Amino acid sequence: MAARKSTRKPNVSAEKLKEYYREMLLIRRFEEKAGQLYGMGLIGGFCHLYIGQEAVVVGLEAATEEGDKRVTSYRDHGHMLACGMNPDGVMAELTGREGGYSKGKGGSMHMFSKEKHFYGGHGIVAAQVPIGAGLAFADKYKENGRVTFTYFGDGAANQGQVYETFNMAALWDLPVVFVIENNQYAMGTSQQRSTSTKDIYHRGEAFGIAGEIVDGMDVLAVKAAGEKAVAHCRAGKGPYILEVKTYRYRGHSMSDPAKYRTREEVQKVREERDPIEHVRELLLSGKHASEDDLKAIDKDIKQIVNKAADFSKESPEPALEELWTDIYA
Repeated sequence: MAARKSTRKPNVSAEKLKEYYREMLLIRRFEEKAGQLYGMGLIGGFCHLYIGQEAVVVGLEAATEEGDKRVTSYRDHGHMLACGMNPDGVMAELTGREGGYSKGKGGSMHMFSKEKHFYGGHGIVAAQVPIGAGLAFADKYKENGRVTFTYFGDGAANQGQVYETFNMAALWDLPVVFVIENNQYAMGTSQQRSTSTKDIYHRGEAFGIAGEIVDGMDVLAVKAAGEKAVAHCRAGKGPYILEVKTYRYRGHSMSDPAKYRTREEVQKVREERDPIEHVRELLLSGKHASEDDLKAIDKDIKQIVNKAADFSKESPEPALEELWTDIYA
């Protein structure tokens, strides 16, 4: 694959660059394996893969501090891995097993980790946006300096509750970064057909919310924008919007044939803008790593992912009595 050439020198150390490469590669290999397990019938229901969007969450996680929170939509496996959740527990949840983060009861779209401050994937479009503002409200009330990253897509950006949330977040100066993961197609409708404005982040201007566009295929650009947004929030200046322009290589979910775009379009993005290949090129051209070094990383990642797959198959089904636990109403 021909990676795009970069004239800009990395603004991070070689070790950090390798760390980002490893984290993005883990997400991709994990999602590829999840796709295989879905095809084998071991993952049921919906399964939304994050392949192509890895730089978004890895870049933003690089801008976080301990205690910061994150909440997202149903395309959530990448966010879980990037914030440090165990691949074994994530994969076991995908297969509905007891060893999963939600004990096999949540599946692909609904798992949480209080330890990692991950407040879930959410299956209802844009439902997580007001939840993210609520998390930020709690932090403002506690005056603990924490920030919440609230992720949603370009399709969700057309939901009314997003703008109700923008209004409240601006009124109360909430420390929340609204991250629009604009992969350009929502479920199966292009942004050009579904959205009246070219740049979605401008909608925040009506509420006095600052924001910007970010190249979501460049992990270093995402990190830099994330640091700027976080500094804005921690300084008590209220919410910030990042519209991160990215691209998903697979369909909306595993059941989507993606006939609304051409194979040539997808292949062009893969060849010219792939986020992992971009970092790979930076590592090699800067002599921060050799081909053998990168092969060793890939081998290690594949072992981690294969172990997670084995764990997800070997973990038992939830016991029937588990249906009566974790009920709060």
